[in-house]
Amino acid sequence: MHYVSTRGAAPALDFREVTLAGLANDGGLYIPETWPSLSRDEIAGLAGLSYVETAVRVMAPFVGDALTEDELRDLCSRAYGRFSHDAVTPLVQLDHHHWLLELFHGPTLAFKDIALQLLGLLFERFLQGTDQKLTIVGATSGDTGSAAIDAVAGRTGVEIFMLHPKGRVSDVQRRQMTTVLAPNVHNIAIEGSFDDAQAMVKAMFNANAAGTGPLVHLTLSAVNSINWARLMAQVVYYFYSAVRLGAPERAIAFSVPTGNFGDVFAGYVAARMGLPVANLIVATNVNDILHRALSSGDYSAASVVATPTPSMDIQVSSNFERLLFDVGGRDGAAMAAQMAGFEASKAMRLTNQQREGAAHLLSSARIDLDDMALAMRWAYERAGQVIDPHTAIALGAARQAGIDAPIVTLATAHPAKFGDAVERATGVRPVLPARVGDLFEREERYETLPATFEAVTDYIAKTAA
Repeated sequence: MHYVSTRGAAPALDFREVTLAGLANDGGLYIPETWPSLSRDEIAGLAGLSYVETAVRVMAPFVGDALTEDELRDLCSRAYGRFSHDAVTPLVQLDHHHWLLELFHGPTLAFKDIALQLLGLLFERFLQGTDQKLTIVGATSGDTGSAAIDAVAGRTGVEIFMLHPKGRVSDVQRRQMTTVLAPNVHNIAIEGSFDDAQAMVKAMFNANAAGTGPLVHLTLSAVNSINWARLMAQVVYYFYSAVRLGAPERAIAFSVPTGNFGDVFAGYVAARMGLPVANLIVATNVNDILHRALSSGDYSAASVVATPTPSMDIQVSSNFERLLFDVGGRDGAAMAAQMAGFEASKAMRLTNQQREGAAHLLSSARIDLDDMALAMRWAYERAGQVIDPHTAIALGAARQAGIDAPIVTLATAHPAKFGDAVERATGVRPVLPARVGDLFEREERYETLPATFEAVTDYIAKTAA
């Protein structure tokens, strides 16, 4: 299996190389050269398998010969052995039509653990026996940072710098990052938005690829969903849940709270592999660039509005480029030109081919604060389920969708991570699980910096081991 860049100018890489690289050196994102497929019988054969065995079968075609099947199984067993539920991603029924897929049973209580626990082990495995050292630089709108830090804290050969927008993540999200005091972990609160942080991270990778800038002496890698290995791991739970609801004999729809587009793109990958997906609902909050793009072709950034769903307070969704590349004919030069125009003007129109290609599988919805709160109350009062605000955005979209298929809403975070918003909507104050119950008693450590490339790269250059 080889991977190509969405912008066409970077060399093709194998799985090990693409995992360590993260972003392509032409500024694009890596994607498989061809999509592997699972037959109807192979999908049916996933029924009854453990999550680990499902993961091995789904991910093996992407890994190629970078790992043996036994090595992949060992890494998956270690990654998912830390989860508090034996099913790893259990399904919960809400009514005859709606289901929740609980993705928050990992160590940091968010769906990012499912990919990042594995990615941390992959980094360590691929660095063994080499002198190579990785400096991970990432941006987080909330959950990625804590999951990535937990996954690599204390690991040999890896150092992590994580940027988050100051005051725009929940107290639980911030503390899950800033109370990890391992010497290879560095947290940076920037005085700006997530989009500012993400733009700086991409600029660092681009400068290093050009052999310029203050970090050129470091080998940078990514844990954001721009890293293909992370996105690959998220494909597994689409298969795992769908076969439990009747796939491949019937198609299943999914509603996904969407910010950076990685989670819903994993569902798109599952469909490309042969999973019968009735529809993928791209659920956005009032920061609705993706809804506008999919419904009208208008991909233009506006100012970010802070909401109780900070992981979705995004106006530039990196992984959307992967979708546009794949449905738009896989023309790297055209994609590079289209993204250069967007990066210059923060606005672009999707081509007819891109809009039509996306519409075969994806729909979208914009859910405001009132509808979010209504979805939280409905889940609690009618199904006895307390859900977080991000999950409520997706459930609100699912209940409006009018799709004649079972709809699985991805529950992406434990409700206690957003206790204030949950309590306002339901009157119930969710409690943190015992394993993180002392979070607010732990010491914090982080640096506050201006949202400028110079300030952040200067800090990283001086601090990196």
